Amino acid sequence: MRLLVVEDDRDLNRQLCEALKKADFVVDTAFDGEEGHFLGDTEPYDAVILDLGLPELDGISVLERWRDAKRTMPVLVLTARDRWSDKVAGIDAGADDYVSKPFHMEEVLARVRALIRRSAGVASNDFRCGPVHLDARASRVTVDEQPVKLTSHEYRVLAYLMLHQGRIVSRTELTEHLYDQDFDRDSNTIEVFVGRLRKKLQTDVIETVRGLGYRITPPQNA
Repeated sequence: MRLLVVEDDRDLNRQLCEALKKADFVVDTAFDGEEGHFLGDTEPYDAVILDLGLPELDGISVLERWRDAKRTMPVLVLTARDRWSDKVAGIDAGADDYVSKPFHMEEVLARVRALIRRSAGVASNDFRCGPVHLDARASRVTVDEQPVKLTSHEYRVLAYLMLHQGRIVSRTELTEHLYDQDFDRDSNTIEVFVGRLRKKLQTDVIETVRGLGYRITPPQNA
């Protein structure tokens, strides 16, 4: 999944990004409200972590502009612990959840995963398709209960398809959610990752829909 972190405290921004990347998220960053608003308005993020006390443009204004522009990605706002009014303002502006500073990184990760699941209409961190099981909390994949070792990119492709199980996902959509904004994106590499996944999973769950993209469904003999 691809996330945006908008936080002007560079140390905290870095800590958030490191924790999210370690959890197999792709992360873009912004350090002020203007830059954050632009990225959130032009890139397809699965979720955003947004500080409210930003320079250039405050977080509430950023959020209101996104929602006015019909940007529907889930947003987790960061608030000061003793500012309950900020929490109310954030929710009223369109935030989906909030975390008070200082916070435990594990809580942020859990809330981000929950927001992404909720936006996709999924209730659990466990995804199953036929014999394939993906545990999003542990970034672990098994087939018939046997662990399968995947590269980070292979895991991200599988996780995105599993999150949107049954829906056709285009190569372009996969590419947009697989790489950060600075990466030299090439949709042809998606074919390579899908080919490797099929070999490693050794089960026919990833279907190629000619001219449209890929869809993950249980194998016909399941």
